[in-house]
Amino acid sequence: MHLLRFRNLTKSYAGIVALSGVNLDLVTGEVHALMGENGAGKSTLIKLLAGVIRADQMAVFVDETPIALTTAADADAAGFRFIHQELNIVPALSVAENILLSHPTPRRFGLAVDWPLLRTQAQNALMRLGIDHIALDQPAGRLPPGDQMLIKIAAALVANPARPTRLLVLDEPTAALTAAESAKLFAVIARLKAQGAAVLYVSHRLTEVMAICDHVTVLRDGKTVYSDRIASATKPDLITAMTGRTVEDGYPRRTMPVQDSLACVADDYSSARLRGITFSLRKGEILGVAGLADAGQSEVLRAFLGLEARIAGSLSVFGKPAPLSPAQAWRNGVAYVPRERRAQAVMLGRTIRDNIMLPHLGQIGRLAQRWRETALAQQLGAAVRLKSSGPTQPAGQLSGGNQQKVVFARALGGDPALLLLDEPTRGVDVGAKFDIYRLVRARSAAGCAIIVASSDLPELLGMCDRILILQDGRQTGLVDPKGMTPADLLAQFYQPLDRSVRA
Repeated sequence: MHLLRFRNLTKSYAGIVALSGVNLDLVTGEVHALMGENGAGKSTLIKLLAGVIRADQMAVFVDETPIALTTAADADAAGFRFIHQELNIVPALSVAENILLSHPTPRRFGLAVDWPLLRTQAQNALMRLGIDHIALDQPAGRLPPGDQMLIKIAAALVANPARPTRLLVLDEPTAALTAAESAKLFAVIARLKAQGAAVLYVSHRLTEVMAICDHVTVLRDGKTVYSDRIASATKPDLITAMTGRTVEDGYPRRTMPVQDSLACVADDYSSARLRGITFSLRKGEILGVAGLADAGQSEVLRAFLGLEARIAGSLSVFGKPAPLSPAQAWRNGVAYVPRERRAQAVMLGRTIRDNIMLPHLGQIGRLAQRWRETALAQQLGAAVRLKSSGPTQPAGQLSGGNQQKVVFARALGGDPALLLLDEPTRGVDVGAKFDIYRLVRARSAAGCAIIVASSDLPELLGMCDRILILQDGRQTGLVDPKGMTPADLLAQFYQPLDRSVRA
């Protein structure tokens, strides 16, 4: 057993404290969870360990021996490996090339690439993780997110006797994964743990942390507020530690009944990706869309934005044909929160105000327009409990959860009658997640119809009135979640296609 000790991790930005005197002990052969709300200091801590920013104060010890950790090269030499939430693969390159991308390319006589050796090294990295279902020569961009995560881990663990892996840091690794993909990842983590790796597991998902971790440390406002063996921790303990308040470990209940009038109807709708989608959605109703990875969940939402060309059937919104473009959708009271906030929603270099107001500029007169934009952005930010220095702060400086709140503020700014949510709480901490659930429930109570695509099964069961089940773009069920467990819902994903039930 080896011990990695990090002492007095301290970092400030322009006088604002991001980390203050944090201590962390990581033991080989254990998985240590790092938790906290967005903005608690987790990202800063990871950057310090990676050597990409310099600490104001920090001491690092490996088995009581102090080591330098001021640059990324220092972290690499110490055997610290990092897997980030964003899957930064090169889609056009093969799996084998992606695995060896950050390592010296094997060459014949120092000239041509030694492709057989490159494939062997990549295969060995996968075998170390017990992965045998990923073909080395296929383009990495064709893999589902779960397999992309696995090849990133394999890439971090390519054998190198000169710098063996001491620490593997996983930052929100399941944020983009389905339940089945997460199970594969957990098997890999268990294998690494058995091989003696120290794993720092950064996650907002309490159920995962309780299931796979040995120890947990919670940060709040840059300080350690809780650290204990996972066997001694409870979910309420961790929620209170993260938020500083008691937050219900559940979902806000419906306060207003679903209305009788229809918001939208899909009648045997088909597109290039979808087949035979049939349902009706009433005002105030929350409809979940679920299935295995890439079963067509996002495409159902895109259809109501005019981004899926209709092949057969019909799709109507508020008694009229569905919008033909996103611009028309926004004008007609349809708002959208996309799956990938950084790639599809947030303009990182622009201000919070610009991000929130983008689709609503036509509602504001030219006279004193900038002042009105700022005032409305501030009002919408307060409604979603956005934590920021003000509407003019660049969105790229916000935590992931607060960036998601900016996207929600934008969606709510037009008082939508139909709200489309694609993975609305991905990578969001428990406090921000509950704020989002509160917003969704409030919109529902006001009569807004809502469609939620999510891979978080408890979320679907806790928030939705009905759940649409998809398999490979086909509708196989429309179920009432009352009394269902996550296992019951997961079983629906595997029902034979000829047992389809539509309502």
